[in-house]
Amino acid sequence: MFHKGIQIGVLLFGLFFGAGNLIFPPSLGFQSGASFPSAIAGFIITGVGMPVVALIVGTFNPGSFRAEMNRKISPLFSLIILTVIYLVIGPTMTIPRTAATSFSVGILPLAGNGPLPLFFYTALYFGLGWWLSITPSKLLSRVGKVLTPVFAIMIVILFVLGLLSFTSPALTEPLGKYAESSFGSGFIEGYNTVDTIASFAFSLIALDTLRQLGFASKKEYYGSVWAAGAAVAVLMSFLYLGLGLLGNHFPIPAAVYGDPSVNLGAYVLTQASYRVFGAVGVWFLAVMISITCFTTAVGLIASVSQFFAAEFPKLTYKQYVTVCSVMSFAIANLGLNEIITISLPCLLFVYPIAIAVVILVIVNKFTALSHPGMCLTVTVAGLIAFIDILSQFAHLTWAGNIIAAMPLGTMGLAWLIPVLVCTALCRFLPKKITGETTSLIKE
Repeated sequence: MFHKGIQIGVLLFGLFFGAGNLIFPPSLGFQSGASFPSAIAGFIITGVGMPVVALIVGTFNPGSFRAEMNRKISPLFSLIILTVIYLVIGPTMTIPRTAATSFSVGILPLAGNGPLPLFFYTALYFGLGWWLSITPSKLLSRVGKVLTPVFAIMIVILFVLGLLSFTSPALTEPLGKYAESSFGSGFIEGYNTVDTIASFAFSLIALDTLRQLGFASKKEYYGSVWAAGAAVAVLMSFLYLGLGLLGNHFPIPAAVYGDPSVNLGAYVLTQASYRVFGAVGVWFLAVMISITCFTTAVGLIASVSQFFAAEFPKLTYKQYVTVCSVMSFAIANLGLNEIITISLPCLLFVYPIAIAVVILVIVNKFTALSHPGMCLTVTVAGLIAFIDILSQFAHLTWAGNIIAAMPLGTMGLAWLIPVLVCTALCRFLPKKITGETTSLIKE
């Protein structure tokens, strides 16, 4: 029963684990100093726990989050918000960011900076991505069984040899925000991985792979879903812990960690590779980060294309794969900073709504909730997110004052308490509906 689930879990782990997953833990590890245990605990709760729960919730329903939101909110809301989510995690931001990040960290030291090296690298990157994504039935064999083990083993080799070389914590006292709250800061860093949104996409690949494998009973199906979630959680937590410890033990000069322009996570990975492997380290890092980012890009191209082919069938799946790959290639050549600047407002808007949906779906599995109340919950999440965007990007004083006055507003979580309050109100408001438990297996 669990063998199929573990196969799917390894595939999904490879799709989840991208550039941000590599860079965040070493940075957290160094800055948290002696408070590393509590910081990494907070990081794993939001960086692993929330995405895995969202993945399981989306996979339990054969219609995934589309069907859940159709019933709990409305079909129009479901279509609009999922379209925005898939565009953000697809060709407008996350997919091109995987290529731009892997180039900046791994390839640039070899090829040099400039438009031509980036052009040729991204052309090869998305050409191969198109080839792998065009046949989603082969993702399990090509990504899950080949590429994922390669990059996972390389990461393990790096942090094990690094920890053997650097045996003592680099700092005794935590820095900056980790000195104020190590657990809370780690919690926010995990939230920033954006993997909970990625769960909306990867649950489609999980469902497609489950259909390919086939199941004799609901018991086998549910057992495999739980096994897949457990495999993702264990693998991601293990690599996060190892990379975090590497950062925690890696000595960074004060002039470097005092420079706000330096990405500490990228610095640790780069310098640790050089110190452990010498001159070969630059090649080791280039291969490791390229494969790590590439598997995520392939999974996102496939899942985004599946969604648009199902919802807007004027183009076929293969045509959407081509469109997605070409768009991602074009946007990747704008450069990493430009990609983040353009797409960040959309990301900040959809993330609170996505998490609100996940919370509602989970709670509704256990108790009946008000349909108007659930509509209110996602509306509140979207409204607060919009005000936060006005504060950060339009620099409107009134918007900034509202966010600052709200609980957790200064931590970027102004929406969280209102969403939880609205979810609690759903238990008492009228027109309650019960959560449905369905699967691909009908008995």
